[in-house]
Amino acid sequence: MKKFEDIINQLTEENPEALLADGFEETLIGMARRTGQPTLAVYDVFKCIKILEKKHKLTEDEAWEYFDFNVAGSWMGEHTPIFFDNLRGF
Repeated sequence: MKKFEDIINQLTEENPEALLADGFEETLIGMARRTGQPTLAVYDVFKCIKILEKKHKLTEDEAWEYFDFNVAGSWMGEHTPIFFDNLRGF
């Protein structure tokens, strides 16, 4: 898997306006591309939840509630990151 710096360098090259999710650097897993759309940062949802549980001392339910409202639920325009959920937790 590519390192954070490698992903950021490539992402910045393809879309200098791409937004990043502060505090979730270690959950960045890559980039998403779609014809006619800007390249976006992609984060692993389950890793984000683990970060919230650990750093903010939240229960899993609290972490999901916080994530859904404050992270995934934050629309900051067309350069907003994508949060990938591969349903591995279910």
